[in-house]
Amino acid sequence: MSTDRSNVTLTGLARRFVDDGLLDEATAKDAFLQASKNRIPLITYLTQNSLADSSKLAFSAAMEFGVSVLDLAAFAPEMMPEKSVDEKLIRKHNALPLYKRGNRLFIAVSDPTNLQALDEIKFNTGLSTDAVLVDDAKLRAAIEKYLESQDTTMGDLEDADLGDVETEGGDGSEDSEDGAPPGTDVDDAPIVKYVNKMLLDAIRGGASDIHFEPYEKAYRVRYRTDGILKEVSRPSIKLAPKISARVKIMAQLDISERRVPQDGRIKMKLSRTKAIDFRVNTLPTLWGEKIVLRILDPSQAKLGIDVLGYEEDQKQLFLDALEQPQGMILVTGPTGSGKTVSLYTGLNILNTPGINISTAEDPAEINLEGINQVNVNAKVGLGFAEALRAFLRQDPDVIMVGEIRDLETANIAIKAAQTGHLVLSTLHTNSAAETLTRMMNMGVPAFNIATSVSLIIAQRLGRRLCSSCKQPASIPEDVLLAEGFTQEQIDTGFTLYRPKGCDKCTMGYKGRVGIYEVVKITDELANMIMEEASSIKIAKQAQVEGFRNLRQSALRKVIEGVTSLEEANRVTKD
Repeated sequence: MSTDRSNVTLTGLARRFVDDGLLDEATAKDAFLQASKNRIPLITYLTQNSLADSSKLAFSAAMEFGVSVLDLAAFAPEMMPEKSVDEKLIRKHNALPLYKRGNRLFIAVSDPTNLQALDEIKFNTGLSTDAVLVDDAKLRAAIEKYLESQDTTMGDLEDADLGDVETEGGDGSEDSEDGAPPGTDVDDAPIVKYVNKMLLDAIRGGASDIHFEPYEKAYRVRYRTDGILKEVSRPSIKLAPKISARVKIMAQLDISERRVPQDGRIKMKLSRTKAIDFRVNTLPTLWGEKIVLRILDPSQAKLGIDVLGYEEDQKQLFLDALEQPQGMILVTGPTGSGKTVSLYTGLNILNTPGINISTAEDPAEINLEGINQVNVNAKVGLGFAEALRAFLRQDPDVIMVGEIRDLETANIAIKAAQTGHLVLSTLHTNSAAETLTRMMNMGVPAFNIATSVSLIIAQRLGRRLCSSCKQPASIPEDVLLAEGFTQEQIDTGFTLYRPKGCDKCTMGYKGRVGIYEVVKITDELANMIMEEASSIKIAKQAQVEGFRNLRQSALRKVIEGVTSLEEANRVTKD
């Protein structure tokens, strides 16, 4: 699936970046190969994957081509010609129309070799085009701002507009207002605005989940941000039936049914170019229906493997497994640990015109073009096993199973992995070793596990320290040793940081980072599996072969200053 880097000869910009010290030779070759494979400019690939500073790349490119760099931050947006270039062209070429002088249109690009962009824009507009070199990171931000400025955006919505946010439901039954709780007006304008505001504020704040919770004498709304729940609103308990009915209407659920859980989906259109999906679940409690909305952000699956938090050796193990024509890659961890993002990051790498990819999920959280996605539905007899059988008759190359829950699904997935297909799936276990013993306990023959599973990734999500306010922390050496740091690490020296808190973060943290245990099934591990060794013995052998466990990976993130020791303890307790 990829070309050996030894066959790559660096020329042009790639060579310039190495000569200027922005990249080492190996990284430049790998980046060149991946950028070519993904059909994106080298500069864009380097910036998206945080492999080099975008401003330094722009300066280096300017020196190579003898041109100047325009600072987009100092450019007046009102000068940009409205709707002069089709949105598809802007996104395709990462090119932004800056200003027009007579019959000449000046286009901001981050890659001065992107002549195809100028030619296509010239053909579509009938104008002569001139390139203006800019910083890639600033360019992508400016493009999003420009495109959204052509329409109403989330940030422009005032309270008066909150009742007019366009939403669509899905995955639910048709309903009518006749079944609403007594005294409930589902079209009550204040309730409509309140619910819309809660959803929009959650998106603005980067929340992953919204909880609407009724109690005997109170009602509260909480957001989960960076993995931690925080109360954000406490409306009157009298509004509980109206809020519940409104959310269920948006998700096209049966508002007359309040005795059993229901699942649905909401699509909120924020503008012509931007929409957010919510997965909705209702749960009957003692004092009414608790409703939880999971915010589904497709952009998370397109971040690229380099920004997820894998150490370099772990990333290479993952990429090597993805390049195999057959075998099984298993991702394990608790709910909310980022398993779906890891799987879709892998699928994005594999998603090329020459590969047939099919997925079975419950439900599909991220919609991606080029991947054939199926929602399993037990009510109509379409489970994971049935979907897998159908996939095998559809000439597949890659299969993704949302979760292996039973022996039948496990056996079909393993047979697929043994017969020329690459299979990706998840299990709910705590570590790589426990994943193997869990499959044995399901009833999967040990020989089949040993000959089909090629890689296991156990993962957690930890909060990142805010780079603006994190402070050095002094911790005694004996405490560090007790926490799991080695004497060699302590002697080498490192600075630990603790959270403080500022106006740019939440309690000293901003965003999350993956913590991983990546274990390749070696010959020795395969022999232990066939001997049905315990998870403890398998884990010890993985350590002997140099595969770091979750705790060791978390402590590395602490040493690197990415997170705090407190956060490492929270997500990787022994």
